[in-house]
Amino acid sequence: MKTKQSFKDLNLSNAFLFALALNDPELCQIILELIIGKPLGPVKVETEKSILFSSDFRSIRLDVYAADQSHVDYDLEMQNEGDKYSLPKRSRLYQAEIDVKSLKPGDDFKSLGSSYIIFICTFDPFENNLYRYTFENNCQETGRPLGDGTCKIFLNTKGSNGPDVPAVLIHFLQYIENSTDAAVEKMQDTTLVRIHQRIGELKKSREWEAKYMKFEELLRREHEDGESTGEKKMADLITFLLRDGLETEIPNIAADENLRKNYYQKYNL
Repeated sequence: MKTKQSFKDLNLSNAFLFALALNDPELCQIILELIIGKPLGPVKVETEKSILFSSDFRSIRLDVYAADQSHVDYDLEMQNEGDKYSLPKRSRLYQAEIDVKSLKPGDDFKSLGSSYIIFICTFDPFENNLYRYTFENNCQETGRPLGDGTCKIFLNTKGSNGPDVPAVLIHFLQYIENSTDAAVEKMQDTTLVRIHQRIGELKKSREWEAKYMKFEELLRREHEDGESTGEKKMADLITFLLRDGLETEIPNIAADENLRKNYYQKYNL
């Protein structure tokens, strides 16, 4: 397991800090706007179902939707490691989940809004050295867009095509892995200053620092059981909680060992 970092020294690439930051509607809106490249209406985060941690803390999935008249859905994931070849089909699965959630039985297909699946990667997912890879459905023969309202964006903090990408997005991607005062001062970017100020406020919270320490301790204990046993056990528990609509218990199992043991017993883990 990686060396433990203090809460105040975390970069935004850390799954816990990323989830915490994106649960702030104002901060979430700022980040979505610089990724999408246009102003958005007020953004509301689905806090009950948003923080879905992987068992080894490598990734975080966050479901977000815009609460304005455009009815646009966003699904964001911070991805630090893992099998990059699985990302395309994972994006397909997430798209399906958004559509199923958005379309109620009996609804007309016209009621489906636009949607964005966004992966923020600290590695190059397609090995073309681009900061951003954008995918939409087009006709192979004519190039005509299908017009299904779906878009998948893969961001790469290791990109090198600076002239093709807005400077603010490059600065943000660099900030992901170097979320320090010095980095922000060097970049001289007003949007990044706003983001960094909000991140700084979050890091001052003793409540969130305590929760981070408890979650780190939980992960450490699971690692003591071994890679194949401890991590799988935790992952299985989270899967059962999600299946049974108990998403809000995920943070609680990190803080309460007895509660965690009770759930392990309940699900025969």
